[in-house]
Amino acid sequence: MAHGPESPLLPAIGTYNDNGNELYNSWIHRCTVQNQTSPISNQGCSSSQLCASQPQSCDPSVAGSCFFVGARRTAGRNFEFGLSGQSDGYIGCTLSPDNALGGGDTTYVCANNNGRVEFIGTILQNGQLIRQMLNANSVRGRIDGNRIQCTFAATIPDATARMTQTTFSLALVTGAFNPATDVLGAPEARVQTGLVELGDPNSNSTNLITSAGGRPTYQALSQALLIILGTMGLTLL
Repeated sequence: MAHGPESPLLPAIGTYNDNGNELYNSWIHRCTVQNQTSPISNQGCSSSQLCASQPQSCDPSVAGSCFFVGARRTAGRNFEFGLSGQSDGYIGCTLSPDNALGGGDTTYVCANNNGRVEFIGTILQNGQLIRQMLNANSVRGRIDGNRIQCTFAATIPDATARMTQTTFSLALVTGAFNPATDVLGAPEARVQTGLVELGDPNSNSTNLITSAGGRPTYQALSQALLIILGTMGLTLL
């Protein structure tokens, strides 16, 4: 086995076979993580990484209030992710095959468990996070005050209903986490793109959320249903 090429945004993580194909066979429900010694940066965005953030100028390597998610394809549906954001509870990366968050969307959560990052696999269903086994590994994290950062490798779900297997709406969500009761609060989306090809660093990753306070994830689903119902009503006229 050989180690994969170093990412300018994320640490070199994951395991590769002799053909250069990354092997992610670690199904994770929850786990503690290794310490991440250096902060995530926005180096390589639009060249080797697909990045989305709020505000657009967010540099997660420096102190300040901003939200950031980066993705780099290693092979096929295998990706490396880097998340950064302010939260007293958790931050998470949601992958939605449409623009409506909450229809059983894969969500990778990095939570603050008494000063240490805990990685939790979930799906986002109707505005709530439900724990789920996810194919991910090589998780690292750090907490500075209320800023949570984490990196991980994952084999993402197959979006075959779209033009390619890796076209998703990419979102960064935050919410409350109670380590004593192990309860994840309802997530709010801080960053959400339209449908983008995750493997293309130049995809249009403009943040669609204009509110500085974020947006409840169930709103996106409700708005989509209203659009569908409105269209059906016009068709029947």
